[in-house]
Amino acid sequence: MHVTHLSLADFRSYARVEVPLDPGVTAFVGANGQGKTNLVEAVGYLATLGSHRVSSDAPLVRMGADRAVIRAAVTQGERSQLVELELNPGKANRARINRSSQVRPRDVLGIVRTVLFAPEDLALVKGDPGERRRFLDELVTARSPRMAGVRSDYERVLKQRNTLLKSAAMARRHGGRSMDLSTLDVWDQHLGRVGAELLAQRLDLIATLQPLADKAYADVAPGGGPVTLEYRSSVGAEVESARTREELYGQLIAALADVRKQEIERGVTLVGPHRDDLVLGLRGMPAKGYASHGESWSYALALRLASYDLLRSEGNEPVLVLDDVFAELDARRRERLAELVAPGEQVLVTAAVDDDVPGVLAGTRYAVSAGEVERL
Repeated sequence: MHVTHLSLADFRSYARVEVPLDPGVTAFVGANGQGKTNLVEAVGYLATLGSHRVSSDAPLVRMGADRAVIRAAVTQGERSQLVELELNPGKANRARINRSSQVRPRDVLGIVRTVLFAPEDLALVKGDPGERRRFLDELVTARSPRMAGVRSDYERVLKQRNTLLKSAAMARRHGGRSMDLSTLDVWDQHLGRVGAELLAQRLDLIATLQPLADKAYADVAPGGGPVTLEYRSSVGAEVESARTREELYGQLIAALADVRKQEIERGVTLVGPHRDDLVLGLRGMPAKGYASHGESWSYALALRLASYDLLRSEGNEPVLVLDDVFAELDARRRERLAELVAPGEQVLVTAAVDDDVPGVLAGTRYAVSAGEVERL
């Protein structure tokens, strides 16, 4: 799969830009702040419905504009599609496939698939659990686009349940009458069903990703491993022994029952996939807090390369995006990474100067300056 044309309107710094793209390596070269990352950010948004740089859509719309449009022509084998997203901050986004078919934004997931490595990925190792949950869930959705609906359902149910718990907690604190919490059992069941599905998908992903991550780390930093991926669930360690979604559902319901008193006191849901973590191990120790800066970079890179290998092995090679990565790596890691990714069907690279792009990544070059994109 590769993107053959990218079109942006009022996206970030671009009033309008058209960028033809070839298979193989394409590098966008320009000084910081000129708009090169905006291009690959747009491609990534089509794949995930989110930005790797900001948590909301508002910064993606050019100042003074009401909306932004991302449009891409995508080819997979003999099939070509045109996918379009209209970003409307504060209102519902819109999506189209092949111009005429208006669909829900999440229906475009799977048309474009990306694996994106950026300086922000250091947070996968050094950041809080939310960074690692997002990594897992985006990869789960890339493998199975229907999981976007499951994630949305989980967030909706969690929000409703938290609202009920918060109201109950406030009533207790202010000496009011106890609220009727009979509906909490219903929300528990909803949370248990969608939560069990999300847990099952995460656990399956980690089991599949573990050997790939270990191999990728060995490729990037020979002799530096091994690495381990361990799912730490707020439900309890027994989730890893569950064989069915029904077992996971039962464990989640039981865990909710165990902490109900504390939840009512605190006004928040205390167990579930939203409280879980992926513990990254390096040579038998937690990478967070123990790995050096270089080892943390290698670990983050290994997770992305493992994701790339996983998606490619499942029959739909993603676009690999390396956003301002080579300047952050030492010479050995830089050359090793370039050798590993050079054979990819489509690799998009951003760099401040041409010398940051290793020679093995010869291909198309674009100069990006003041919002202008010129093919060299």
